Amino acid sequence: MGKRARSVLSFVGEIGETASSLWWDFFDWLAQVPLRQLVVTWMLAFLLALTPVLHPKQVAFFIFGSAGLKILAGGKRKAEIEASKAAAEAGNESLERRLVEAQMSALQAQVEPHFLFNTLALIGQLIETDPPEAAKIHTHLIEYLRATLPQMRSRGNGTLGRQIHMARAYLAIMQARMKSRLSVSLDVPPELESATFPPMMLQILIENSIKHGLEPKVEGGRIDIRASVNGSVLQVDVQDDGVGFNAYAGDGVGLTNVRERLKLMYGTRAQLTIEQPMDGGCRAAICLPFAPDIFAKS
Repeated sequence: MGKRARSVLSFVGEIGETASSLWWDFFDWLAQVPLRQLVVTWMLAFLLALTPVLHPKQVAFFIFGSAGLKILAGGKRKAEIEASKAAAEAGNESLERRLVEAQMSALQAQVEPHFLFNTLALIGQLIETDPPEAAKIHTHLIEYLRATLPQMRSRGNGTLGRQIHMARAYLAIMQARMKSRLSVSLDVPPELESATFPPMMLQILIENSIKHGLEPKVEGGRIDIRASVNGSVLQVDVQDDGVGFNAYAGDGVGLTNVRERLKLMYGTRAQLTIEQPMDGGCRAAICLPFAPDIFAKS
């Protein structure tokens, strides 16, 4: 009997491994397949929706989901290849900048799959129970992707206004998921929106604040985003009243990349500071030279 049970468990394990392998094969295929071939696949799926083989809702979810994954997976795959090439050549000190830039590019392209999957799942659930709310979250997701994708592909600097636009869409989705457990405040003067601000850095701070500060807190909490100028220094704060941080844990991959990017771009003129306010929670602040771009569109 024990031998039969082990055999069944082994078979189930093989099924799990096969399913996982097929999923990642599909993910990699989406990352590399030409858009034209993907469109043909969508057309075939649409034709199958006209038959009893597939339900129209299933086809719509497949087309929408694969389109989102194609956008994200394609950028992530390209960035990872560039990071790998740069890492292989990083023995020369002169290539340090290229290596960190490639790592940051990979980080920018990593719009966490769980975030996308959870958002799509939430939309699918609300389609049945609350269609207007599903439509609202769908709009926020489109706005988030529209704000994110140009920054993934950009090699130059962004503006604070673009980072705030992306943050608003992301936080709107998170509020739809966390409901009353998440409240948000943004205090960014309009005249600062054209200020130069490296892409994705603000997003990393916000994601860290929610993931490590607010989500572990049963009742949730509040996140405040502020920007100010003191002389020639722009300071952007992300503060929460969550569970705080472990001073001995060290920085994760995201914060480490932010520190290295600031060092390469500004030397000692910029810094990232993490501190715990007296009343609890966590405050992350990026300080860098204030350089408004009068031609930029925030």
